[in-house]
Amino acid sequence: MESIIKGAGNAPHRSLYHALGMTKEELDKPMIGIVSSYNEIVPGHMNLDKIVEAVRMGVAMAGGNPVVFPAIAVCDGIAMGHEGMKYSLVTRDLIADSTEAMVRAHGFDALVMVPNCDKNVPGLLMAAARLNIPTVFVSGGPMLAGRVGGKKRSLSSMFEAVGQYNAGKINGCALEEFECKVCPTCGSCSGMYTANSMNCLTEVLGMGLKGNGTIPAVYSARIELAKHAGMAVMEMLEKNIRPRDIMTEAAFQNALTVDMALGCSTNSMLHLPAIAHECGIDIDLDIANGISAKTPNLCHLAPAGPTYMEDLNEAGGVYAVMNELNKKSLLNTECITVTGKTVGENIKDCVNLDSEVIRPIEAPYSETGGIAVLKGNLAPEGSVVKRSAVLPEMLVHEGPARVFECEEDAQAAIDAGKINPGDVVVIRYEGPKGGPGMREMLNPTSAIMGMGLGNSVALITDGRFSGATRGACIGHVSPEAASGGVIGVVKEGDIISINIPENTLELKISDAELKERMASFVPKTKPLSGYLKRYAALVSSGAKGAILN
Repeated sequence: MESIIKGAGNAPHRSLYHALGMTKEELDKPMIGIVSSYNEIVPGHMNLDKIVEAVRMGVAMAGGNPVVFPAIAVCDGIAMGHEGMKYSLVTRDLIADSTEAMVRAHGFDALVMVPNCDKNVPGLLMAAARLNIPTVFVSGGPMLAGRVGGKKRSLSSMFEAVGQYNAGKINGCALEEFECKVCPTCGSCSGMYTANSMNCLTEVLGMGLKGNGTIPAVYSARIELAKHAGMAVMEMLEKNIRPRDIMTEAAFQNALTVDMALGCSTNSMLHLPAIAHECGIDIDLDIANGISAKTPNLCHLAPAGPTYMEDLNEAGGVYAVMNELNKKSLLNTECITVTGKTVGENIKDCVNLDSEVIRPIEAPYSETGGIAVLKGNLAPEGSVVKRSAVLPEMLVHEGPARVFECEEDAQAAIDAGKINPGDVVVIRYEGPKGGPGMREMLNPTSAIMGMGLGNSVALITDGRFSGATRGACIGHVSPEAASGGVIGVVKEGDIISINIPENTLELKISDAELKERMASFVPKTKPLSGYLKRYAALVSSGAKGAILN
């Protein structure tokens, strides 16, 4: 900041800061940008004004000059199932770009990022990596679970209830009870969905303080955490600890490891490579299966199981999971973090307080991790499935393809009862380029589960899935149809073979026939305008994190 504040030549800059009401005393202090994602449309962001005020106080107490500016955010739940979902993933780059522009234009000394929901967290992590000035993250925190029928519930329960209603399994009164009770507080939705996955992995990467991913939004401890984040950034500035000092290749290996143990959203397989790319690090999805092979799955949070973020918090949080993993030396404990201490120093006294929520490493849910990358002739660059949320009987499945050119067509067929046990629903032209925007497919996956087909029907797509999705749902099929991928030549009735334990996804036709189909294949195109047109022209494969070229 000194370069645009000090000296006679910068008097014009100072005059404009005085126009803001800043005193000379404030201008003599380091200027700390607080990136606020507050808005009144996203439930996970409606409380961020309180978090931001607490961060301001922490920065001021530690001797800094806090200045707030905004970042946008989309609610994936509200955007789900219609054109709005095309604008979800694309905001990740808008958030990174706009934050970069604000910081470079105004010369901040350090930053505190205040995100919460799905693309907001990775977008700001990407910006932090680009800018590489001292930065701390503090999220808005997760929502408390709802309660329906004496059981804890979440947004995924709501989407599945719609499927139950359409199948005649519940009536309108029961559906309305779900509607009014599953989302009882502000915060990011209460399961291990994308927002909470990324906020937890922010802790693992070392960019957030303990509790960043798990302290509920409505707890006063969240306000205390925000104050400490404001104080921590001043210490980072003094020590000159920067994001790329923290987000090293070893730190990303740690993140992938804890991802497997927690059973995070498959969207982490889009976001971690994109964040790493901004750090100058390439993450090949091929390494995911290697990490999964040696990392036990310790948690079954919703949608994979009956526990929620509040339960993980009470069990000791992310650090307790990391401490379990460290019993088998599965983490690099020398990585530096925003605390100024190493991972090992941070987690050493963080014990597992509830073995039902965090399984001991000696008795995991499975010996392998929660996410698998599948390859084969149908996905030569890879595809992703949340293995921990797949029913055992669907880990290996073979059935006829039911092919749809968009999500809406598939949803209509599911709702009309046209999908039969054994089918493999194929939804294409929904990838990063073909969608464009790589829509999440929570509506069709929830409908399949709600209608009682989750133990007999699989779904594959070049789009992606919400973290709330459960079942044999395989996304990120790459190359996508719009880029000439094999998924574009699948025909109705073709047999598709899925083998999750062996990490394979195969179209069961001869090599000669596949070659013939591919030779005559011309991908479909859509008329586009505005930001989506530019995005489609620049975006890369889902296998590469859907980064912009």
